[in-house]
Formats: sequence, structure tokens, C-alpha cells
Amino acid sequence: MAKNREKDETEKAFSSSVMAGVDSSISLLKLISTLIVFVVGVVIGLVSSSHINRYFTIQDDRFTFSHSYIDSMQFSVETPQIEAPCEREDCHIIESFIRPRNLNHGMTDQELFWRASMVPEKEEFPFKKVPRVAFMFLTRGPLPMLPLWERFFKGQDVEKYSIYLHAHPRFDLNVTEDSVFYNRQIPSQGVEWGSVSLVDAEKRLLANALLDFSNEQFILLSESCIPVYNFPIIYSYLIESTHSFVESYDDPSRYGRGRYSRSMRPDIKLADWRKGSQWFELHRTLAIKVISDTKYYRIFEKYCTPSCYPDEHYIPTFLHMFHGSLNANRTITYVDWSQIAPHPASFSAVNITESFIHSIRNNGTFCSYNLEKTHICYLFARKFDASALERLLNLASKIMGF
Repeated sequence: MAKNREKDETEKAFSSSVMAGVDSSISLLKLISTLIVFVVGVVIGLVSSSHINRYFTIQDDRFTFSHSYIDSMQFSVETPQIEAPCEREDCHIIESFIRPRNLNHGMTDQELFWRASMVPEKEEFPFKKVPRVAFMFLTRGPLPMLPLWERFFKGQDVEKYSIYLHAHPRFDLNVTEDSVFYNRQIPSQGVEWGSVSLVDAEKRLLANALLDFSNEQFILLSESCIPVYNFPIIYSYLIESTHSFVESYDDPSRYGRGRYSRSMRPDIKLADWRKGSQWFELHRTLAIKVISDTKYYRIFEKYCTPSCYPDEHYIPTFLHMFHGSLNANRTITYVDWSQIAPHPASFSAVNITESFIHSIRNNGTFCSYNLEKTHICYLFARKFDASALERLLNLASKIMGF
């Protein structure tokens, strides 16, 4: 019996020892589990805190960007994000693509010419298209004939014309907001007479005007140019024409063929060489061809140096070589070269009479228009100095119809 009691006590002691060991293991496991849960909780907390801080940092950045448009006292996470309006014409809206209204873009010439060369393949237009005439003024500075041009455009349908001005980069045309010339200057560069920079300026005007898909006709004008007919006549004449008006002829003298460089061969041969007035009018099809050309422009840039006058030869030669059938081979801008001089005759106040204006409008000769003869050969004229303005204004309504 005593042995049995000892055995029972031994078994109880062993059981108690085992139970104590189990209890301690369970406590350790609980401690470890608690530590694991704590660590996981800390990690989750840190991650969540990081995302929250990042979220509010982003929201703060967005708020800082658009604080000019959103009242800071009303800002909250639930407030819908308001985007800042486009300051440049690069928003993804069709209107800014088909007719950029802000001419002060930041494109380089290379970027500008590339974008302007785009031609839609789809014939239908996703907007109401009214064909426009682009009046492109290449000037050295002020426009002395500005009041006459203002009268010319006054009361006309603004959907039928657009205006572009290329002047010295430091020149700012100071006109009021109600002027048709307001905000119509394009990003310009310096121009040197007799150099290829004149061609660059012409192409810059064409390219900026081509960004407006409604522009169909492009007329190059100077600060000394005037219209000799009213807007409706000029608009119809240009829009209904099946040809462009670029003077292009073979001049065998030293002022024509004498300016040709044999270094241009074989791409441009002497038989291809043409001369013409700088003051052209182009249809959209040919305007795109001109600003898209790189090969022949570079030949002129390299070999048609001063005394060659690339502005008188590049476009006439290029069109003669590749697009002659689309050109009327004449200019619509009257100029008097009767004097043997580097520049044409200039007209001052003493020259401005009714008979003089009539002689420009109808000088007794005929020219070709849509393969028929017409007595309306010139729509514009140059060179008029500032002294002629007052008399021109006095004659405009009586003779020119505006």
C-alpha cells in the first residue's frame, strides 16, 4: 500500500511538472503571438501613414497648382478637381486644332513647318467650314497704311479672312483691342534684305496661317501695300480662282540667269531657273508644298547667297519645276519697275489721283483668269509711303469701294 501511495505521488508530481511545462509553453506562444500582432500592426500603421501623407501631399500639390481657380477655404478631399484652362493652344479640343486663336506659340520653325504640313485624308469636315483668305503682312515695323486696311476690313464677315503679321522680333504693333490687327503678330525672327532669311519669314507666315484649316488662299503683302478693290471683289476673285498667282518667268539677263549657280546642278538646272515678284498668292495646296520642301530650300540656302536674292527665285523656280500647271504665272500686286534701280518706284501724296488708281485697276490690258481673259489683273499695289495715306483715304470710298 505504501508503495502504491509513493507511485501515485510520483505520477502526480510528474503530471504537475508536465502541466507546468505546457502552461509555460502556452504563455510563451501567447507572448510571441502578441509580439507578432504588435509588429504587424506597427508595419500596417506605418504603411498606412505613408500613403495618407503621400495622398495629402499630392492633394496639396494639386491645390497649389490650381489655387488661383479654387477658393482655399472651400477645398476638401471631396471637392472635384478643377483643371486650369489652357494658356497655350495645346489642349485636346478640336477648335484649338482646326483654328488656333493664340498665335504666340513656342514652336521652333522646324516644329512649326512639320505641324503645318499635315493634310487630312478625310474629305468631310467635323465643323462648319467657310473658306478664308489669309492676309500675311511681312513688315519691318509699323504699318503706315493701317487706317486704310482697317477701313477695308470694316464690316466684313470675320469668318472670311484672317490676318498675320511678321515684323522685327522687338517690334510690338500698338493697336486697340477692337482693331482687326490686335494680337495678330506671329513669333518672328530678324530678316535681312537679299538673304534667305526673307524666304524663312515667308514660310513662317505661310506655316502659321496653315494651322487654321479654314484658310484656303494666302496673299503676301508688305507694309507699303494697299488694296485697289473692296473686300467682296478680292475675296471672290481669290476663292473662285483655279490657279495660284506667282510670277515665274525666264529672265536671260544678268538679273535672272546671271544669278544662277552651277553648283545647284543636277537638282536645279539652268533651264529650270525662274525669277518673279516676291509678293505672291498661293492656294492651300501649293502653300503646303512650299513649307514642306527641305531639299530645294537647302540648295538655295547654300548657293543663292546675297546678290542672288532667293526671295525672287526660290518659289518661282520650285513651282515651275513641280507645280507649274497650278500657277497662273503672274502677280496680282502692281508695282512700278520702270525705273532702273534696285527697288521699284515709290508713290507719295503727289502721285495719288483718281486717274492713277484707275490706271492700276484697269490699265487697258487683259490677263488670264480661270483660262479666260479679264481686265481685273491687279488686286493690290505697292509701294506707297506714309504721305499718301490721307489722299488714299479720301479716294477709297469713291474709287475703290470701301
